Amino acid sequence: MIRVLLAEDQAIVRAGFRALLDAEPDLEVAGEAADGREAVDLTRRLKPDLVVMDIRMPELDGLEATEQITSDPALSSTRILVLTTFELDEYVFGALRAGASGFLLKGGEPTDLLSAIRLVAAGEALLAPSVTKRLIEAYIAQPEPATPTLPNGLDELTPRELEILQQVAQGHTNREIADALYLSPLTVKTHVSRILTKLRARDRVQLVVIAYQAGIAPP
Repeated sequence: MIRVLLAEDQAIVRAGFRALLDAEPDLEVAGEAADGREAVDLTRRLKPDLVVMDIRMPELDGLEATEQITSDPALSSTRILVLTTFELDEYVFGALRAGASGFLLKGGEPTDLLSAIRLVAAGEALLAPSVTKRLIEAYIAQPEPATPTLPNGLDELTPRELEILQQVAQGHTNREIADALYLSPLTVKTHVSRILTKLRARDRVQLVVIAYQAGIAPP
């Protein structure tokens, strides 16, 4: 059973989400929050598997709430799925850097939300190539730092792992990476797992941030 906390300031939207999730045998609504501060408090108390987090909320916005949750060691197993309209890319990129594991566009199909919840809760990252492209565009539009930030563990990566990290940063799936590098998807998956461990990254989404901050995946 996947326990989900709904963080959304509009009651009618929350009710719609709850009705959708309640109809699924493997999903359970652990709680509801009407603002970011309540989302953080309930997450600490209920420890859900996943939080569906709206960005624009009163008291504390979803970006700050995400950062507080992902920085709490006691909540390391809780993942964040951010709801966004993509009106402001800097909000989305900020949520990514804050540790969000996935992004879902508002106004999509109900089945998209269900698929996203299951995917992110399973430890995957919801970062489609189209989303990656927007995030990369937002990132490269920012002023370049004088020197790239080198994360711990980067020097431990093998040449093949660096190559795969570059592919991940471009939004390619394991299958696409396998085809490009003439490897099996299982081999690519193993490499990605090792990269996550060496860079101490939560998931695939953070690998994108690390790659661009380190300057090893130039546009």
